[in-house]
Amino acid sequence: MLTPPTTFAAANSDERVSAGYQQSGIDVSANWIRDLQSGEIVPAPPNHVVDDPNQYKADLQCQVDDDALDKKCLPGQVQCPPRESGGSSGTPVIWKVAPKSISNPTWTDWKSGNNGPSCLYEQKPEDLLPRIAARITNDFRALPIKPADLTAQPSPHTLLGAETNIYADAIEQQFAVTILGQQVHIEATPVEYTYTYGDGKSLGPTPVAGGPLSQEEWGQKTRTSYVYQQTGDFPLSVTTTFRGTYSVNGGPNLPIPGTGQFASPSQKVSVWRSITRNYADNCIVNPRGEGCPGGP
Repeated sequence: MLTPPTTFAAANSDERVSAGYQQSGIDVSANWIRDLQSGEIVPAPPNHVVDDPNQYKADLQCQVDDDALDKKCLPGQVQCPPRESGGSSGTPVIWKVAPKSISNPTWTDWKSGNNGPSCLYEQKPEDLLPRIAARITNDFRALPIKPADLTAQPSPHTLLGAETNIYADAIEQQFAVTILGQQVHIEATPVEYTYTYGDGKSLGPTPVAGGPLSQEEWGQKTRTSYVYQQTGDFPLSVTTTFRGTYSVNGGPNLPIPGTGQFASPSQKVSVWRSITRNYADNCIVNPRGEGCPGGP
């Protein structure tokens, strides 16, 4: 763990002080790479080759060179208190990015979610980030993500052989969670829908969510409408597929491998048969004729 010095020597004229970090601590200025399979930023192995044109690193917030900190910067450092009783304080860092193809590149600030310094925790963040990447998919799928709201038009009754408009309404959602003591921001975005009509037929996965129709338009065919071919009560449902991104302690926004599927509660749709008959009686002349409101 990076341990801040408890005392500083007298400042030089350039207002720098010794960084004073223990040699056993991590090297936050080490090079990092973006793992193409996990999407995570991890330490670069020796002689490693990857398609990502960029390289990454994390610098101490107030670092001015390898061995010195800016004295004037220190009072305004991001505070990284322990996240739990007995835990260790975090280290304020700034993520950096640079083209990998350039020798001795000029590093620029990575545009993280807060566009500023963030905190790294644990004794070895370079070991911690891959550990988070290894479990992020399962943690994502365990989130209380709200599935799509499902609507059928008309409902709860529809007609045999007629187009029933069915659509889903899902929203992007954000979560702040703690994983391995680190603050992780997760965004979940709906990307696909699988409609199950309850009669053995289904549609999807499809990126089409559909949408509402006015009552005057009911019965029109839409990209997500369905025609029931038998009468009865059927459980209509939709499963929404979400993709996610995550960032650790305000670091780079990374894709979460895989997806999560979240099912909406099913709703009953009753399919009725319509019957049309022709009658010869004139209801004005014979209000009690067959087929008339006052008739048998």
